[in-house]
Amino acid sequence: MQFVAKEDTNTPINELFAAMSDFESFERSAIRRGVNVQRIGALEDLQNGLGWDVSFDLRGVKRDVKLKISEYSGPTLIKIDAEGTGLVGELIIELIALSPKRTRLTMTTVLKPRTLAGRVLLQSLKLARSKIARNYRKRVRDFVEIAAGRPAVS
Repeated sequence: MQFVAKEDTNTPINELFAAMSDFESFERSAIRRGVNVQRIGALEDLQNGLGWDVSFDLRGVKRDVKLKISEYSGPTLIKIDAEGTGLVGELIIELIALSPKRTRLTMTTVLKPRTLAGRVLLQSLKLARSKIARNYRKRVRDFVEIAAGRPAVS
């Protein structure tokens, strides 16, 4: 299953990339929401496997997810691999400079089942696919607006 969101913003690519790679603020934000976050590696060592062990409750069930940066090519690309109970996934963040002060962000999330339970979970997500995709695009747009300090351009 794949979700894609594209947003254009009146923000230089370097500024937006800096916001997208501010991993410390993402950690703090997750912790404020009740997520247990354990960093693996140093923030300065992005090329050699910075990652996180994350655990949280979702619908009354504790979920454990391992996240790892698999590719980091500033200022255009960040790939994060995720491995959880029953599912594996990939988050791809691509930035394209449309002009010196305008950037297009494309965020893609790919989820694949590893177990029967993962297949059942993905089937239930497929039933609500349009709503999930709409919420995904809205959250990406909101993030771009907050990160850039400017509204996204549709």
